[in-house]
Amino acid sequence: MDITAVIEAFQNGSDAITTLTAAASGGAQETFSDYGAIRLGAFIGAGLALVGASGVGAGQGYAAGAAALAVSRNPEVKSQIMSTMIVGMAIAESAAIYGLIVAILLIFVAPTM
Repeated sequence: MDITAVIEAFQNGSDAITTLTAAASGGAQETFSDYGAIRLGAFIGAGLALVGASGVGAGQGYAAGAAALAVSRNPEVKSQIMSTMIVGMAIAESAAIYGLIVAILLIFVAPTM
């Protein structure tokens, strides 16, 4: 399907997604099926699930900076500050890991159900 056929299809009131899908597939009459919409939604959901990873990274950077500041002010309690920081970072990292697992499930499992 060439560009003139695509333009004519648009002018005749054809659905844009159907026309572009047919043009991309070499003229075969494929439509944007429910499976394609589910797959698109899964990819968008996977991206949104990993947006939380940026928040986790920012939070861990802030926690490390605050811990360094606390140790510089009171070096005697370095071990307590470091252990509390590590536990807090591990809890924060678990949120990013959960987001990654959700994204993997959305990409590879949900569209095949």
